[in-house]
Amino acid sequence: MRISNAIQYTIVPRDLAAHLFAVTVTVRKPSTEGQIFSLPAWIPGSYMIREFARNIVQLRAESDGVPVAARKIDKHSWQVEPCRGPLTLHYEVYAWDLSVRAAHLDQTHGFFNGTSVFLRVLGQENLPHVVDIQRSEDEHCIGWRVATSLPELKARRYGFGTYIASDYDELIDHPVEMGLFELASFKAHGVQHDVVITGMVPNLDMARLTADLKKICETQIAFFEPRTKRAPMDRYVFMTLAVGDGYGGLEHRASTALICSRADLPVKGNKEMSEGYRTYLGLCSHEYFHTWNVKRIKPAVFAPYDFQEENYTSLLWLFEGFTSYYDDLMLVRSGLVDEEAYLGMLAKSINGVLRGTGRSKQSVAESSFDAWVKYYRQDENAPNSIVSYYAKGSLIGLALDLTIRAETNGRKSLDDVMRMLWKRYGRDFYGEGANSGIGVTEAEVEALFDEVSGLRLKRFFDRYVRGTDDLPFAKLLASFGVTVSGPRKDAKPGLGVRTARECADCKLANVYEGSPAHRAGLSAGDILVAINGIRVTASNLENLLARYRIGDAATVHAFRRDELMQFTVLLAADAAPQLALSSQPKPVAEARLRALWLRA
Repeated sequence: MRISNAIQYTIVPRDLAAHLFAVTVTVRKPSTEGQIFSLPAWIPGSYMIREFARNIVQLRAESDGVPVAARKIDKHSWQVEPCRGPLTLHYEVYAWDLSVRAAHLDQTHGFFNGTSVFLRVLGQENLPHVVDIQRSEDEHCIGWRVATSLPELKARRYGFGTYIASDYDELIDHPVEMGLFELASFKAHGVQHDVVITGMVPNLDMARLTADLKKICETQIAFFEPRTKRAPMDRYVFMTLAVGDGYGGLEHRASTALICSRADLPVKGNKEMSEGYRTYLGLCSHEYFHTWNVKRIKPAVFAPYDFQEENYTSLLWLFEGFTSYYDDLMLVRSGLVDEEAYLGMLAKSINGVLRGTGRSKQSVAESSFDAWVKYYRQDENAPNSIVSYYAKGSLIGLALDLTIRAETNGRKSLDDVMRMLWKRYGRDFYGEGANSGIGVTEAEVEALFDEVSGLRLKRFFDRYVRGTDDLPFAKLLASFGVTVSGPRKDAKPGLGVRTARECADCKLANVYEGSPAHRAGLSAGDILVAINGIRVTASNLENLLARYRIGDAATVHAFRRDELMQFTVLLAADAAPQLALSSQPKPVAEARLRALWLRA
């Protein structure tokens, strides 16, 4: 790779207390018409316009030490006056977003995604990009290291110095963590995987964590490449920020940025598979599966990305939903959770989707397309108006998998479809062959399902992907010796709401459509004060309601804004779905199909 004409960046934590990164970008041959620089408006994997340019505090340009005029031409772009020599832009970025999507800097650590800090040089995106990650002189930064999957140029691994990317798209696809962190490594089918944990985590069992992640990674690598067991990257980095309360992840081509509650991480001497640790492993599994599904197998509209505006696709139910299906399935196949636990996780997913009436109003194809304005901008009415392409998409993956396996007596499955998507659209995406840089369209996806399975699945797509029908779980699972039971007969009276704690008060976060609260006139945002004269707090609502019977009328007082209101609520059975799944050892044919599905 020739780097003599590379775009050159430097980035340094300038002021930790003010949360400012100082950044420069140097262009050797700027446009003779006046070079334009632009910051992405969103980050791949998180489908909402976030206007990262709003965090640029100040910006100036110079050429050979002489100031050059720069003017803003739209909300995320600047144009610099024409100049003869190399052009350097100096700017500061405010970094105070404690998430996996943007940038964060304080005395404890620094983190950034390239989409938040590296201005794009329009017209020169395909040149090599070199970034010099510099050490801060602040005393809090003594001992800091750098974690990133960016290839090193002159930097030592985990050290400050220069790193290189083949183009701008690669530059912004490798987040950077800097600070004091725990570090461990393992190899999965010959490829090095590093685990970085930032944050205070007493008695962290890193040995158990790396052993469990190794099982997940090897299972997924073998899933996509069963013969060669060849991973699509030379090295992979799991970067986790552990906090008191948090959850989230964002995929990248050779790494993932994660945030979790420190209580979810394993403790030395405790071999229990807690729900929190299982959830964390599922998150790691989800983001790792994205290495294939969305980072390389992509919707056609993502090849390439347009970073300045929405990139609409109706396929997120496949790219996020199927990833959500396989993330937990890989925990079973890797031996980290047993069959009973997995069926419990499936039941929870099914109950979650059935809880909201939005599933009857929006298809997963529509939910995918509207992610930019609905899913990522949910309000208090979301359960009544939208369906999650993650949650229902995962159940569509389950239903398609079970359908194909049952109809072909186990000869074909969703696994075969995913491997064909990988072969045709993903394996060579970053290569130089005929299939490089090619994404898949909606029509190609549906045709590929028919081709691989040998079935005609248009009716399925019409009803469950483009339509809003509920999936026939009981019928599908019966062929695999799994029974669906419920709802429970000992239902308790309820309001049909989801609550949130606001100090000691009980606030209505969601009021479900058709619920007793809805019929009585209660609304999201109301603060419950009393039920039949007894005070409601953030912790006693369930116990209060348990003293009544279904059909009882209750007088509810609540504050809406600063006005006290009174409602008469006719208590009804809690409508929250409570389905349960259980497997049966016989008959043999069903047990065989179940073993092929869960053990693969």
